[in-house]
Amino acid sequence: MNSRLKLLLISLSLVPSLVPSVVNAKEPQTTEVQQVLQTTQAWDGATYQGYPKGQPQITVLRINIPPHTALHWHYHPVISAGYVISGELTVEKQGTDEHITIRAGQALCETVGTIHRGFTTDQPVELIVFYAGEAGTPITVDKEKTTASAHE
Repeated sequence: MNSRLKLLLISLSLVPSLVPSVVNAKEPQTTEVQQVLQTTQAWDGATYQGYPKGQPQITVLRINIPPHTALHWHYHPVISAGYVISGELTVEKQGTDEHITIRAGQALCETVGTIHRGFTTDQPVELIVFYAGEAGTPITVDKEKTTASAHE
């Protein structure tokens, strides 16, 4: 038998084994990218002044807050942004009527150096917060602790 004929017969014998994989092949899934937030300002309209000059440090926290909970008054010395996975969170600034409520699927850029707190109502909240800080700099400063140490 001619070598070309052998090659043709071998090739044809392999076709049935390839057919199921072709029939079962799925359309390739596409990657979807959705911009959730891009801004140069905090939620209250204050413009960010810039990043620290030292060693950058990124911190990412997953935070779970029970229903009917008010966090301590605090501030962030670094830029941060949060994304709500589930629930609803209201953030309010101390001494003002300014507040914002964010729900599942929404993001918020935090204020820098402004005392505020978050609180929940009837549902727990799960959120992810990203902090763009500097090594050695705290990401959150609790107002009660700084006030207490100032009086000591």
